[in-house]
Amino acid sequence: MHILAIDTSQKTVSIAILADNVVLADIYINSGRHHSDTLLPAMEKTFRLAGLQPNDMDLFAVTLGPGSFTGLRIGAATIKGLALATGKPVVGISTLDALAHGAVHTGKQMICPMLDAQKNQIYTALYRPNVGTAMERVSEEQVIDVDRWLSRLDKDTLFLGDGAMKYHQRIQGRFLSSSCIAEDRQNHVSAAVVAVLAQDQFQRGVQLDLLKFTPRYLRPSEAEARDRQETSNIDKPWELR
Repeated sequence: MHILAIDTSQKTVSIAILADNVVLADIYINSGRHHSDTLLPAMEKTFRLAGLQPNDMDLFAVTLGPGSFTGLRIGAATIKGLALATGKPVVGISTLDALAHGAVHTGKQMICPMLDAQKNQIYTALYRPNVGTAMERVSEEQVIDVDRWLSRLDKDTLFLGDGAMKYHQRIQGRFLSSSCIAEDRQNHVSAAVVAVLAQDQFQRGVQLDLLKFTPRYLRPSEAEARDRQETSNIDKPWELR
């Protein structure tokens, strides 16, 4: 099975093509440039390196969130366009699931991916290593105040993601040497991991509705929140002063 997977949920871009769990091409970009400038050229290069075309794919995979609102929209729209043009199925993967499964862990250490959600908040969940390299999510995905979240956790946890990097001093101050923060690329989603997770889901009969699927943000965007507030104010009865 040939799978194209992409991740645009963070400031980075990751693209990979796998054939029967073998990575044929893998591109990772951390240039700080906007996804709209880097994604399509990088995808074209990935296909060229693999010697394949979009029609050669059997499955497309994309991270649906949580993460950057703009990045997720660009990724979802790009994959949706490819799928509609080729008639091939799409599987959506949780950004937090992909981060957790990409972690190099030892023993029974808990895995805690953390994505920066701004305003002292993070997108997060908690995972427990299972058989082999598998991960079992043991908490719901949520957006939460970082200090409130850390107060709930036990010792011996591996933290990863851009949220872990941003709040590393708070993590280290609370847990000292009993926990650690992942290094380098473990803090960013690997599209190759997304592809592996997507293949597993697809084989279990899971795929997205191309006409209906949207990113999973976990909270409304600033614009949506502002619109809701304005609508709420309009609906309120006039008060006599």
